[in-house]
Amino acid sequence: MANEILRVGFTTNDEVTVEEHFGHCEKFVVYSVKEGEIVKKEVLDAPKHAPGVFPKFIAENNINVVITGGMGQRAIDLIKANGRQVILGASGEIKEVLEVYLQGSLCSRGSACAHHHEEGHKCKH
Repeated sequence: MANEILRVGFTTNDEVTVEEHFGHCEKFVVYSVKEGEIVKKEVLDAPKHAPGVFPKFIAENNINVVITGGMGQRAIDLIKANGRQVILGASGEIKEVLEVYLQGSLCSRGSACAHHHEEGHKCKH
């Protein structure tokens, strides 16, 4: 994945902090990351909340990782079915959460864990 772009999307209402619930966000802040470095930042207006709309929006915008405070199980299942990663339980300033993610120290703290703990992986809670 060294030469590929990773797109990390954060739910937000103010473009600064992570929104507590996925379906209530007004925007997504999306960072494009290559070789651990941020190469682009975009702010996208979130679609109107309806069943299945957000997972489709994520797929259409090529967001690989969704980081949010909380999310319903159906949305988690739909997003993961499209090959995306979901990280729950995030809070605070988006820039700080992104740094923790890029260091490999952010893991899901919600009702469902989005990844397996691999050798050498440590979670920061």
